Amino acid sequence: MSKNFVIGFPRIGEQRELKRVLEEFWAKKRSFEDVLGVAAELKKRHWEYQRDAEVEFISSNDFSLYDNMLDTSIMLGAIPERFKSLKNEDLYFSMARGNNSCVAMEMTKWFNTNYHYIVPELSLEDNYVLDASKIIAEYNEAKKLGIKTKINIIGPITYLGLSKRVDYGDVYELWSKIVPIYEKLLESISVLDDEITIQIDEPIFVKELDTKVLSLIKPTYERLCKVSTNIKLAVVTYFEHSSEATKILVHTPIWAIGLDFLYGDENLNSLEIIASSGKKVIAGVVDGRNIWRCDIEKTIHFLEDIAKVVKKENILISTSCSLLHVPFSKKYEQKMSGEIKEWLSYGLEKLDELSLISKLFFNKDGLNQAEKDELCKNAQANESRKNSNLIHDKAVQQRVKNLALLQRDGEASKRIALQRELLGYKDLVTTTIGSFPQTPQLRKARSDFKAALISKESYEAEMKKYIDECVAFQEEYGLEVLVHGEPERNDMVEYFGEQLSGYGFSQNGWVQSYGSRCVKPPFIYGDISRPRPMTVNWIVYAQSRTKHIMKGMLTGPVTILNWSFVRDDMPRGEVSKQIAVALSDEIDDLQNAGIKIIQVDEAAFKEGYPLRKEKIKIYEEWAVRDFKIAVSSAKEQTQIHTHMCYSEFNDIIDTIENMDADVISIETSRSGNELLKIFKNAAYKNEVGPGVYDIHSPRVPTVEEIVDQIERLLEVLPKEQLWINPDCGLKTRKWEEVKPSLKNMVEAVKIVREKLNG
Repeated sequence: MSKNFVIGFPRIGEQRELKRVLEEFWAKKRSFEDVLGVAAELKKRHWEYQRDAEVEFISSNDFSLYDNMLDTSIMLGAIPERFKSLKNEDLYFSMARGNNSCVAMEMTKWFNTNYHYIVPELSLEDNYVLDASKIIAEYNEAKKLGIKTKINIIGPITYLGLSKRVDYGDVYELWSKIVPIYEKLLESISVLDDEITIQIDEPIFVKELDTKVLSLIKPTYERLCKVSTNIKLAVVTYFEHSSEATKILVHTPIWAIGLDFLYGDENLNSLEIIASSGKKVIAGVVDGRNIWRCDIEKTIHFLEDIAKVVKKENILISTSCSLLHVPFSKKYEQKMSGEIKEWLSYGLEKLDELSLISKLFFNKDGLNQAEKDELCKNAQANESRKNSNLIHDKAVQQRVKNLALLQRDGEASKRIALQRELLGYKDLVTTTIGSFPQTPQLRKARSDFKAALISKESYEAEMKKYIDECVAFQEEYGLEVLVHGEPERNDMVEYFGEQLSGYGFSQNGWVQSYGSRCVKPPFIYGDISRPRPMTVNWIVYAQSRTKHIMKGMLTGPVTILNWSFVRDDMPRGEVSKQIAVALSDEIDDLQNAGIKIIQVDEAAFKEGYPLRKEKIKIYEEWAVRDFKIAVSSAKEQTQIHTHMCYSEFNDIIDTIENMDADVISIETSRSGNELLKIFKNAAYKNEVGPGVYDIHSPRVPTVEEIVDQIERLLEVLPKEQLWINPDCGLKTRKWEEVKPSLKNMVEAVKIVREKLNG
């Protein structure tokens, strides 16, 4: 075996098997035993893939039916009061998704990725009780296959730091209640084998932590290391550097420290102190967040530099983070350009890269001929990518370089006054975020068209039929600003990627976003341009079907960037700027075609924030710049909306103001009005559409609930400033959930308006 280490592995299945069985179970078409059967098969397959790639440290407990943070809450017995009458799978999935009587737990982004986790709800009154059954069962499952795994768990400090106190106290006050449960967990694990390695994920260590939190690190790991002599603890961080925590961890009895050397290159500065402690370094050098083939020769040189400080025998070569964040395997990519495909590496291919790097680093002369050939192919692919004429477009480069128009005309308050006069909408105006349910018929029509099984005319007729139905439904239910439903869009980023030069897309590049929800990000390999209009014909058609205002719907440059796999041969801000220029052309075409409101979604704006404060200013500068470039072609009377979800805005409210959108819609239903108070405290002048119900739950909110929500919004912002809408787009919901929910939303607005006017 090579001395290598995989932080974690994708779990949804190489052809989304887990997604399908979960959704069939939720639809009452399959039993929970079927779910467990598929899960068992996937775990077996994933462990065997890693074993066959000669990975030494393979994980158990990185698998989840929904989310690892949710699993940790179950393990700790951190069950919110409203769910305590439930058991087993009813409890688990109700915490994640809600049910008819219980609102789901909050969901938010996992650091600066597009993965979402279920936010634990903690209270000083709670009593926490260990349930180690999942962890023990998975270890034994692998052991029966002859595979001895390391056990992955989320560390106590990260768990607390990513939780919220429902009694509004400090989450770290619960340290003394949580750490003893972790001690009991390690006791339970210690009897499973003669020697056990436990990977404790503490990604929160890469953020700048205050002294109080840093002071918890040493006592935590001294206590956990004392539990049993047959346990080796590896504390793993990723996504950035963690120098402050590393300086403390070296003085604890842990066995190894895992560091990300790709996204946290300053971790190099911690090598000397780790070397002096004699601990193992788990060196994250194979990219777990992007899909480009590793440059093995360059990586070996980098590892040799590490070995000048840390003894070679104390180095374990690793993925930079869990491979959860990349697609599963290239083997299903049958339609992709052969040249571009050679530049890519998905999860399974990264296992092979890891194995080859390990062999080359530890025993260069021990490579067999097949491994030597693979090394040669790697060098050729990287050289091809550097020099390919697919990448460079001088016309794009010149246009971006000479760009003069950076933002739109007109001061915000005057623009909005003009827009309200021209558009004539009421206070508490109702709308939706953009998408409506993606039915099997829609997906089949798109798939058949791509496969040339139906004509363009048949495809467009099917899409227009759906648009007609969406327009009629919205008019019937009394919505005031309409959307076309986005039937032509498979994904809010991939759709645009398929129409932009410099973008590639996959057949099976699925990545888990949350629960059963998967996205298929496109990838940016070259300079970006817009050969032709992307949305104009669809939006103009939809507007022709109604006298109501029809919103144009675009995805913003920063979200397109953050939800794509981005080329790594130029700065991200320069890639974003190219996208922004392309979008400015689309906005100009839309308004010239008579579209009066254009929504430019920046759902992933906050997601892209660096985790270290010293890097935030640079990101904000180019992210705001590029949103402004994208909308710079909009006339004063064209109303620009944006949408953001799952964001903590208290630290970026000034940045949002600088974006200067006329209307911003935001997710608030799971987080209450605390989020909205930030806008009030900042004296935010533009208009706001706080989500009044949670679209990530299948439950239908009552009229009374939405009335209550609107009235609580009115305690924070005046009616003149408020739009009323769901939290997010509705593509993942079913029509039988969407229609009554929106009907109740419109009815709630009528009731509130009558109260205000009475």
